[in-house]
Amino acid sequence: MNKHPRVLHLSTCSTCQRILKEWKPGSGVVLQDIKNEPLTAKQVDELKELAGSYEALFSRVARKYRELGLHELELKEADYRKYLLQDYTFLKRPVLVIGRQIFIGNQAKTVAAAKAALKAG
Repeated sequence: MNKHPRVLHLSTCSTCQRILKEWKPGSGVVLQDIKNEPLTAKQVDELKELAGSYEALFSRVARKYRELGLHELELKEADYRKYLLQDYTFLKRPVLVIGRQIFIGNQAKTVAAAKAALKAG
C-alpha cells in the first residue's frame, strides 16, 4: 500500500477521534479521511490481502447495513467488496496499516495492539 503507516478513519466519527488521540500518530503517519478521500479499488484489494477477507473489513454496525436489508442476505466476498467501494460507512474503522500488519476496528485489544505497533514503528 505505502511505506508510511496509514490510518483510514472518519474525521466526523467520535470513536475514531478518540482513538487517534490515544494513538498520537506522528508526522510520518498518513491519515486518510475516507469520507473526503474514498477508498480506491486498489486500496480495498490491498487491505483484503492483509486482512484475509473483505468480510474482515466490513462493518455490520453501519446504519446502511440494516437500511439496505443486508442483514437479511447471505453476503459473499464479492458483495462485501462492492459495498466497501460503494460507501465509506461500510469500512470497520479505524484501520491502521503498518507494513504488512493491519489493525481493524475499535475493540480495546485491537486499539492497544495498534498503539504498540505505532510506538515500535
